[in-house]
Amino acid sequence: MSGATRSLPVLLLQNTVSVFLAVIAVRANPAMGLELYLDLLSQPCRAVFIFAKKNGIPFQLRTVHIFKGQNCSKEFLQINSLQRVPVLKDGDFILTESSAILIYLSCKYQVADHWYPSDLQTRSQIQEYLGWHADNIRSIFGVPLWIRVPEEKVNRNRTYMDHALQQLESKFLGDKPFLVGQQVSLADLMLLEELIQPVAVGYDVFVGRPRLAAWRGRIEAFLDTELWQEAHGVIFNILEQMAKKTLPVPPPETQKYMLLRISKIP
Repeated sequence: MSGATRSLPVLLLQNTVSVFLAVIAVRANPAMGLELYLDLLSQPCRAVFIFAKKNGIPFQLRTVHIFKGQNCSKEFLQINSLQRVPVLKDGDFILTESSAILIYLSCKYQVADHWYPSDLQTRSQIQEYLGWHADNIRSIFGVPLWIRVPEEKVNRNRTYMDHALQQLESKFLGDKPFLVGQQVSLADLMLLEELIQPVAVGYDVFVGRPRLAAWRGRIEAFLDTELWQEAHGVIFNILEQMAKKTLPVPPPETQKYMLLRISKIP
């Protein structure tokens, strides 16, 4: 028997072992290849980041700096042609909306039930809030971060924010510890990050709202200090960066998006 003939079984064995080890690796680490494209200046990005970290979901962080225009790069356009973050890439599968990403992670990694409860009615309440959130919270609470916004528009925007917070407390929070019951859910995480945004630029929406402030305190206590600091270090330094003029000037492509957001303020 020649050497070439004898080596064939050896090669087959080596290939079999390689495949077997690969299967074991995938089963041991189902998040292998999971990528999250985030900018922690973004409220929805922070919600996704915190959720993945809190639930021990391993992922590769792909930072996309919006103020540097990286969301408009050719490389990122191949990931999301809408030029927005967050983005989840799980192998060939891509999701581009924060609420969908959170639900996907909840279901795939079977996290604790309180995040996205299996009970139909409770889950529907989360969906109800997320629908209201998109129109009444997400659309207005990030505007104070934009630079070069006319002061009169900022003041009008704050009026809308105050009105939305009144509706939030009366309709969704009430006297409950969290938005949909006794434990924190995806809805709470999405809301918290939107409310932190104006706080970071000097407009504390929790002042004069003890129920809302207590709700925030419960979530912060649940998340733990280290994770809280890791997720919010960038946004809480935004005023210092602006004062020192170290914040990058957004490129024209990014400024167009900012101007579009500003133009929607009456």
